[in-house]
Amino acid sequence: MYAMSLGDDGAELRPLEPWQADEFLAHMDRGREFIGARNGLPDVVTDLESSRAFLRAYAEKAAADTGRIHGIWLADGTLVGAVILRTLDTRSGRAEAGCWLEPAGAGKGLVTRAARALIDWAIEVRGIRRMEWVVAAGNGPSIAVARRLGMTRDGVLRESYAYRGELHDEEVWSVLAREWREAKKQTESESE
Repeated sequence: MYAMSLGDDGAELRPLEPWQADEFLAHMDRGREFIGARNGLPDVVTDLESSRAFLRAYAEKAAADTGRIHGIWLADGTLVGAVILRTLDTRSGRAEAGCWLEPAGAGKGLVTRAARALIDWAIEVRGIRRMEWVVAAGNGPSIAVARRLGMTRDGVLRESYAYRGELHDEEVWSVLAREWREAKKQTESESE
């Protein structure tokens, strides 16, 4: 197994796999209300069987090279969130990233750092040319992450997402590989 440091605070990014279903369910239980305010995952992961099934689906995506899931752990070893490649299509060069956190992980920049690592891998290693971020229009924290990642808002899909009996608009944000690389060069030259 491997882990990637997310900075000086000891947080790590690691793959989430079916054998971690207990830990994933405990994380979902701790953050169920907070995560569920903006994300339907708590309605899907409700018990050990559904937790295992969700992680198994991502293990199958990883095996087919069509998606990935990586957990975000605090220095104390607590799983507090995840970043995903919900879709990964190396033929077309497109992927969609996403995320969530429980309250213990919020406000620390963890999602931005984790998403940056995952997106960089998708662009630099897997050859993705367009990374998308699809978010409910009312999800300010996720929109802020898209902005911090240097993404551009492509548009709004009106009433495209039904969630808990209501229709929501979704915003589509994206960054192109050339824009990603240019921003990395700019950041590196500023830090020299």
